[in-house]
Amino acid sequence: MPRVVPLSLCRNIGIVAHIDAGKTTTSERILFYTGRSFRMGEVDDGTATLDWMEQERERGITIAAAATTCFWRDHRITLIDTPGHVDFGIEVERSLRVLDGAVAVFDAVAGVEPQTEAVWRQADAFHVPRLCFVNKMDRPGADFARTVRMIQDRLGARAVPLQLPIGAEDGFEGVVDLINERALIWASEEPGRPHAVRPIPPSLWSAAEEARERLIEVAAETDERVLEAWINGDAPDAAQLRACLRKAVIGGAFVPVLCGAARRNKGIEPLLDAVVDLLPSPADVAGPRPAADDQPFLALAFKQSGDLTFARVYSGCLAAGAPVWNASRGVEEWPSGLLAVHADETDAVGEARTGDILAFKGLSATHGGDTLTDPAHPMILEALSCPEAVIEIAVEPRIEEDRPRLLAALTTLCGADPSLRLGRDPETGQTVLAGMGELHLDVTIERLRQEYGLTLTAGAPRVAWRESAAHPGEAERGFQLGDQSAWIRLRVTPGASGSGLVIGKAPAGAEAGVRAAASSGPLGGSPVSDLAVEVMAADEGASAHVMELAARSAFSAALAEAGPVLLEPVMRIEILVPDEHLGAVLGDLAARRGTVDGVDARGEDRVVSAKAPLAGLFGYVGALRSLSRGRARMSMHFDRYARRDVPL
Repeated sequence: MPRVVPLSLCRNIGIVAHIDAGKTTTSERILFYTGRSFRMGEVDDGTATLDWMEQERERGITIAAAATTCFWRDHRITLIDTPGHVDFGIEVERSLRVLDGAVAVFDAVAGVEPQTEAVWRQADAFHVPRLCFVNKMDRPGADFARTVRMIQDRLGARAVPLQLPIGAEDGFEGVVDLINERALIWASEEPGRPHAVRPIPPSLWSAAEEARERLIEVAAETDERVLEAWINGDAPDAAQLRACLRKAVIGGAFVPVLCGAARRNKGIEPLLDAVVDLLPSPADVAGPRPAADDQPFLALAFKQSGDLTFARVYSGCLAAGAPVWNASRGVEEWPSGLLAVHADETDAVGEARTGDILAFKGLSATHGGDTLTDPAHPMILEALSCPEAVIEIAVEPRIEEDRPRLLAALTTLCGADPSLRLGRDPETGQTVLAGMGELHLDVTIERLRQEYGLTLTAGAPRVAWRESAAHPGEAERGFQLGDQSAWIRLRVTPGASGSGLVIGKAPAGAEAGVRAAASSGPLGGSPVSDLAVEVMAADEGASAHVMELAARSAFSAALAEAGPVLLEPVMRIEILVPDEHLGAVLGDLAARRGTVDGVDARGEDRVVSAKAPLAGLFGYVGALRSLSRGRARMSMHFDRYARRDVPL
């Protein structure tokens, strides 16, 4: 079938931000202005199109990344709205893994916030070109220039404005378009009313001229002819400037910054223009294979939801009804349908093509991170990483007959969300669910009740400990089973924080034995992590089964020799607190074994950057409200696992 939309006119983008920066509000406006929806949904009243889960509408937050497709100036934009809360960071990471560009939304008052930093690092790791949209320019305290400086200083980005705001707070009325040298004014907040195009206000002439010079400087770095003309006093026209800036964005040379007030319907159309003008198409991004329909089929499954598997197609075509090879698991799959997705709605499509982000229905053996490909041209893409779970709860059915249903539901939810972990308490035998935070687990428990109809008993949240070693240790063990025997000598060495369990080259069966022993450490039955294991010597002729038993014994002995220690999750915290309550907050942090990295000014408030063990932070939001008479607010995200017996 002929391609309906040329690949060069396709954009796969994500909307990313810290919670409450206005990310979903911006996404809803994009859907309205592109004609994808005819009623503007609102987060606060639970009508946002992309927040379709019951939990999302009740809580007013995005929990699961939601995809949709819309059109702007003949371009097809596949958009993924991602969560802003740190507990659901896996949704952001696996979305960024398959996107070609992103729009980072910032609160013009708060500027760069902790989750923005985390998301930015993820985008850097995947080399995703970005635009910045400074939202909420209508709020008291909005400061565009300060936010740009924070993007430069805290994110290390070369942030260069494409626009300058005209007014701020209640007086925000439009922007100066630096590329086209004009002012865009929104005289009305009524949805869909076009903006007026006017000359740049005289009060902004000097600032606009200086800002445009900076843009031309960036553009000239990508094109020698533009550079030579500029040196000779001949500035590029708007079309030349736009083309050069696009090249610079795709190459990662700079990050354009725009601004607006999404809730008041100001700044959305220029943002859409920037998406199609400056962000890459699938053909502009270096991929595992050339991005073309005539190449062998290659796709990455990045998310599961029920019987749907979401995938990004990097090359080739696959017709509906045709089989596909799961190269990661070595199995053939027969999808029962190919579906275009709009939030929780789906439409059948006839084929999957290069650049598509769509859902496969009925892939029974495929998981997030698996590669789907042509069996005649196999290739395995890098799998998705998953963060450490830091908090856990015991979950039990009130009715024992419901236990099989509970375990089946938990298995399904953990399959869809790999940042959830399912286990069993070795002492009590209880089912244990681990995740990224209290909210993460709370949402999961509510889903079990609402979506699966289960009556549950959930324990109090507790820290998900890890175990490691204080120093190197060695041990040799043998094992006799009937007429078969094996021996092995292992050395264990403490590893870097976050390194996990790293096992060097080992004979058959040894790695399985080490991992089995490491699943339950000697101090409290917690998994062993941040440890390197080296096989010093081994009986190479032993059977894998007997070697596995010998390795289990040797690992346990080596870890005992190495001095086992507890590792605890440490959280990075940012607290915004009025100056008069700063002393009380700092004293309370010290009592919780926290360490303060810095205190900065933000208007009349103070921003405290700190680290503290998670064990001391349960219920901290309520304590902070009490200390500040309800005026402080905070955010936190996982930093690392650290030894409990060593000061931070």
